[in-house]
Amino acid sequence: MQDKGIVATFSLLRKSNWLLNAAVGLLLLLGVLFVYSACYVGEEAEMRPLYLRQLLWIAVGLACYTGFALTDYRLLKKIEWGIYGGGLCLLVLVLLFGTTIYGAKRWLMLFGEIGIQPSEMTKLATIILLSGRLSEQGRALHRPLQMLEILALAAVPAGLIMVQPDLGTSMVFLPTAMVLMFVAGVPFRYVGGLAGIGAVVVGLVLAGLFLPAMLGAGEATQERIASMTGLTDYQRGRIEVFFSPEKDPLGAGWNNRQSEIAVGSGGLRGKGYLRGTQNILGFLPRSVSPTDFIFSVIAEETGFVGSLTVLVLFATLIGSGVWTGLCTLDPLGRLLCTGITSLIFFHVFINIAMTVGLMPITGLPLPLLSYGGTFMVVMMSALGIIQSVYIRSDRRETYR
Repeated sequence: MQDKGIVATFSLLRKSNWLLNAAVGLLLLLGVLFVYSACYVGEEAEMRPLYLRQLLWIAVGLACYTGFALTDYRLLKKIEWGIYGGGLCLLVLVLLFGTTIYGAKRWLMLFGEIGIQPSEMTKLATIILLSGRLSEQGRALHRPLQMLEILALAAVPAGLIMVQPDLGTSMVFLPTAMVLMFVAGVPFRYVGGLAGIGAVVVGLVLAGLFLPAMLGAGEATQERIASMTGLTDYQRGRIEVFFSPEKDPLGAGWNNRQSEIAVGSGGLRGKGYLRGTQNILGFLPRSVSPTDFIFSVIAEETGFVGSLTVLVLFATLIGSGVWTGLCTLDPLGRLLCTGITSLIFFHVFINIAMTVGLMPITGLPLPLLSYGGTFMVVMMSALGIIQSVYIRSDRRETYR
């Protein structure tokens, strides 16, 4: 019986998407190499072994990747509410007992040393629940109440995360929910209307930040109106510096400016591995270079060629998710692939746009490359779910 189980396991693994496996493996390798590059010359002793911790998290992530790939993804439908509810409970625990780092209460500490970030776990939990709800037969997706239910399920974790505060992470929930609704069959007029409302809200927030000063309002009035946007001083500072980089080049605008210099100075082929001067000399802060700004380190040391390679690998990752969703006739599998692929796309797009100055700094890490334990394990688990759908996508008679 044990031999049969081993044979069945290898049979399933042989049916996996090997192009996806290769892209994941190469991105993980690049991640370790450049996390090491970002930290190896640091004076801070605790920063130097980050690449070793990254290897540990990769090992855990690979176990999750394999485990989810071998497990029938349809089992997630049976426990979707438990996964989602558990995620919400962890978010509440963070607000009550979490550890504050860099002004944000986002981490729960286990055994005094290991920190987990429930907001990352809740992203996948929400995708699983929304995919399950939208894939149910007989749902009248053209009814506004059905749409409002999906939005509410996405808005609850987004709101809890925003309170931490973590605006960047909370921003990905509603766009991901909208993509899922569109693919599930919600009429475009509803999804388009929601996108329009979102654009209006963003416009009002920006107007609240900049319009009073342009109209000559006093500082007290400007501050009162800006506080009505709900953004913290830190978040407002990031947005203001994005639109006016010269406003605080040595403070809030420092990371933006140094990141752009690092990316631009890489040229065609880069300065060489372990030779990025922006990183070595500490102009790109080592507190963020292995995490949010890992792409800046890669771009400086490998140039346009290396940056393009990273983009091709991410395109392979995203393309594999889209292809898997198209190959399956199962609505649940299709929506899971859609949600996970959308999540990866938003992270990649926002992170890289942030490093080259096309978007404000939001703190979203780069999948499989940025240092981070919880994020690594969640991303690998999500990609394992895509593999699970791919492995079982040829069993079409099951869904008829």
